[in-house]
Amino acid sequence: MECPNISTISYSQFDERLHKQVIAKRIPINGSFELTFRCNLHCAHCYCNLPVNDQDALKKELSTEEVFHVFDQTADAGCLWLLITGGEPLVREDFLEIYTYAKKKGFIISLFTNGTLITPKIADYLAEWQPFVVEITLYGITKETYEGVTGASGSFERCKRGIDLLLERKIPIGLKTMAMTLNRDELWQIKEYAEGLGVKFRFDPELNPRLDGSKTPCNFRLSPEEVVKLDFADEKRAKELREFREKFTGPSQSDNLYVCGAGISTFHIDPYGQMSVCEMSRFQNYDLRRGSFEEGWCQSIPEFLTRKAKNDYQCSHCDLIDLCSQCPGWSWLEAGNAEAPVEYLCRIAHLRAETLAQRNP
Repeated sequence: MECPNISTISYSQFDERLHKQVIAKRIPINGSFELTFRCNLHCAHCYCNLPVNDQDALKKELSTEEVFHVFDQTADAGCLWLLITGGEPLVREDFLEIYTYAKKKGFIISLFTNGTLITPKIADYLAEWQPFVVEITLYGITKETYEGVTGASGSFERCKRGIDLLLERKIPIGLKTMAMTLNRDELWQIKEYAEGLGVKFRFDPELNPRLDGSKTPCNFRLSPEEVVKLDFADEKRAKELREFREKFTGPSQSDNLYVCGAGISTFHIDPYGQMSVCEMSRFQNYDLRRGSFEEGWCQSIPEFLTRKAKNDYQCSHCDLIDLCSQCPGWSWLEAGNAEAPVEYLCRIAHLRAETLAQRNP
């Protein structure tokens, strides 16, 4: 998934006391919504992309009115921050209708897009109904590398044009990339390009399997050693790792399977109306077409979160859990078992700990 463990919306923007109240009252203040799994690109590493004209996907997606109904319910429940993502959300013909409705409901919107479908009309519209941020994924700084990832001829220039259209209208944007074997040699050049434009940049080097069970994205993973090297080559990223380690050292004291905070103030909804605790964890869902958001949030999600490990869940008492992206959802995708440690992530966590110890003896 694209940077699933790095939230675009930071609670640091809230008063600390308000943050605590949100947690204590379990208000679903932060939601993400995949409008579609369909995409106009064919990225080699993607966890969900389906062809634009996939008829089965089109039939299963929530209709415009169904999306509106979900927005009504989530707004009533207290949702403030809303991430609209995909697939590629702009492939939906009703995207502007959906976006407008969300704005009128008062959501503070982040939009994740590949940028290739942004036209002057859409850019003008976003300038009028400005989002909190538009995040565009830039897979390379050259046509060869970018299109080697996307598998779509002409997509590099369309992406760059989309970026320019938004910047010309002073729409707040951020750039990001998934670091993988296909583009690792251009990572720092992408960062320099973003900084040259005066926009924020972030990257994620950890690829997970596809939602359909395919392990194809794993073929493009950087080695654990390469991932940690990138962690500490980026000053900001290294600083965040150190600070997080100092604040949350040690295993969780809970015996619940979920110990990450998902489902406490956050939720995720997929294109077919399945609600889960987060983007990563898809193996237990609540069907919004058969019930209400309130019922899902107040009854089903809490049941998911109180699930106990059936066996000796090693991750729950690991001293390095704070340096690891391990979660039940990732374990399910990787091994079909929510309690199975992901060896790839374990190795990264151990190397991070070793590097931190060496730099902070």
